[in-house]
Amino acid sequence: MALSPRLEFRQSQSLTLTPQLMQSIRLLALSHLELNTFVEAELLRNPLLEREEGGGDEGEQAEAPERPSEMSAYEDTVTSGERVKDAGEIAEGYDTAVENVFPDAVPQDIGYTSGPDRNGSFEGGDAPDLDQYVAARPRLSDHLEAQAQMLLRTQADRLIARHLIDGLNEAGYLTIELSAVAELLGAEIEDVEAVLAALQTCDPLGIFARSVGECLAIQLRERDRLDPIMARLIDNLELLAEHNIAALLKALGCDREDLADMLAELRQLDPRPGFAFDSAPVETVVPDVFVRPGPAGTWQVELNSEVLPRVLVNRLYYTSVSRKARDPAEKAFLSESLANANWLTRSLDQRAQTMTRVAAEIVRQQDGFLTHGVAHLRPMTLKMVAEAIDMHESTVSRVTSNKYMATPRGLYEMKYFFTTAIASSDGGGDHSAEAVRHRIRQLIEAEPASAILSDDVIAELLRKEQGIDLARRTVAKYREGMNIPSSVIRRRQKKDLARIG
Repeated sequence: MALSPRLEFRQSQSLTLTPQLMQSIRLLALSHLELNTFVEAELLRNPLLEREEGGGDEGEQAEAPERPSEMSAYEDTVTSGERVKDAGEIAEGYDTAVENVFPDAVPQDIGYTSGPDRNGSFEGGDAPDLDQYVAARPRLSDHLEAQAQMLLRTQADRLIARHLIDGLNEAGYLTIELSAVAELLGAEIEDVEAVLAALQTCDPLGIFARSVGECLAIQLRERDRLDPIMARLIDNLELLAEHNIAALLKALGCDREDLADMLAELRQLDPRPGFAFDSAPVETVVPDVFVRPGPAGTWQVELNSEVLPRVLVNRLYYTSVSRKARDPAEKAFLSESLANANWLTRSLDQRAQTMTRVAAEIVRQQDGFLTHGVAHLRPMTLKMVAEAIDMHESTVSRVTSNKYMATPRGLYEMKYFFTTAIASSDGGGDHSAEAVRHRIRQLIEAEPASAILSDDVIAELLRKEQGIDLARRTVAKYREGMNIPSSVIRRRQKKDLARIG
């Protein structure tokens, strides 16, 4: 068979992701904070975009002429008082300083004030930011460096202290090895250990510990309460965590009354001393969607308009500027800016509509949860919602990422409502995994101290009560995921600690 070149035409279809389409897809997954940051950047980049501002009525009221009114006695007094010169004007008339004319004057008398004038306005046009006057909480590193300057004498020790301070985590524990610090600085390991011993006396007590036991021991030593029996208790904290009171009493060689006193003393200590200086701002979760009861047992779904950015395309500005543009580069920039502005407004509108449709379908399928609680949460997947509203699963996944829904049952992330299904042993409907976890927690919380439920017993109860076919290892996985200890530890907790208390 001879090989020879030839020309051939083929026709095919393919989907090309343009930059605008990629931008629209990316906007779906952004939270409202990320979306507002993105829109702010676009407002600075694109001259044809402007933020939609409400308050058209205010502008009309501002243009309306003020009506003359009679002056009250108070207003007449204030107006006449304005004719009195202040201390600064009087001193300026004498060509001298204010202190020479009014030596006992306070700043308010001289005229330096940070308050508003009689019209309610501030000097400079803007009111001062009150957050600037709030005392800032000191950072842990700054607090410790100030103490290290007083404790340590040489610059070498202070350099070692600075590296140890940088090795602290948020709880105040030392996360770096002393040998690594010594090797990095070329210092002796004994010098690093001496600096660490000095820093462990700093405030707050327990700082620079390398374990929970060392943190508690530092605080007890400062209180002069680290006696041998207390030291043995610190060394056997794992038995205390397991609530193995019998083994703990044997290791300590004391009775239950002494152990109760020592445990009461441990409860007064702070195992995370660094958190007292945690100055990270508290971020409040703001819902993206509101769900409210409607008429006749229905639900109303509404987007939170307060967090949605609103932008407009200034076509008047585009028309006026495009008439004067002569350079081809300027015309191309204006055309590109107009296209990007139109695409952004359409993308934001499409994002809002998509979020509304997805939220409405979630509410429709989870009506039992909204009405009766988590026990009636239905199993639901991305595919079920996508097929119901004729969308792709990836679109539903992006819309529900980092989005929150405020319901009468509380504030939930939209991903919370998507749970796997657990088959029913009696042929009934499937059960939601979240509802099953809720039932397991209820059973464990209601168990008496004399009849602790094992994982096998819990699985059997779920099968008899609700027809939930669940294996023992699955019950154990759900229990551990909720940070619930095993039946052995729970039995020790409810028996031994009850005796101590």
